[in-house]
Amino acid sequence: MNTGLKIVLSGPSGSGKGTIVRELIKDEQFLLSISATTRAPRQGEEEGVHYFFKTREEFEGMIEKSELLEYAQFCGNYYGTPKDFIEDSVKNGKDVILEIEVEGAMQIKKIYPEAIFIFVVPPSLTELENRLVGRATEKPDVIEARLARAKEELALYHHYDYVVVNDRLVEALDEIKCIVRSEKLKSSHYKEKIENVIYN
Repeated sequence: MNTGLKIVLSGPSGSGKGTIVRELIKDEQFLLSISATTRAPRQGEEEGVHYFFKTREEFEGMIEKSELLEYAQFCGNYYGTPKDFIEDSVKNGKDVILEIEVEGAMQIKKIYPEAIFIFVVPPSLTELENRLVGRATEKPDVIEARLARAKEELALYHHYDYVVVNDRLVEALDEIKCIVRSEKLKSSHYKEKIENVIYN
């Protein structure tokens, strides 16, 4: 394949999406789509590396100019995916990972039905709560809101092509890499190549 794949990765907050993405992009074949957000930066997060941090006014300006592929509000903040970055990267042969919330993923599915949709889930809600508390980055009321939202998101798993349970990171990474390898072998990706073999 000369073109890359679009890989949509979703899951409840605390499911380990961020850790999985950080490991995947150590392989140069994978590229993370950087989202825009109105959320305040967490410790260690950098502009243009983890997110494009925007004011609410700036973000709403991007919406008005149709500069976002998708956007959603989550726990009082906007999150969205800039368009051009995705298209250019895929054309250059990169497998682009879109780490986005479920609501945004459903918008992406309407535009890119050919994308790979992977839902990352924790082994249990108890483990999810332990992870959120262990972060020590949010107040108890925010954690409660994230747990309530997690239950809503888990009910939407069937909208995804694959589900990966992130109990052990190594196994979860291996499963995602296997999914990507299998997708690249699908006959739909070989139409032009096979026709060249037959007719040339």
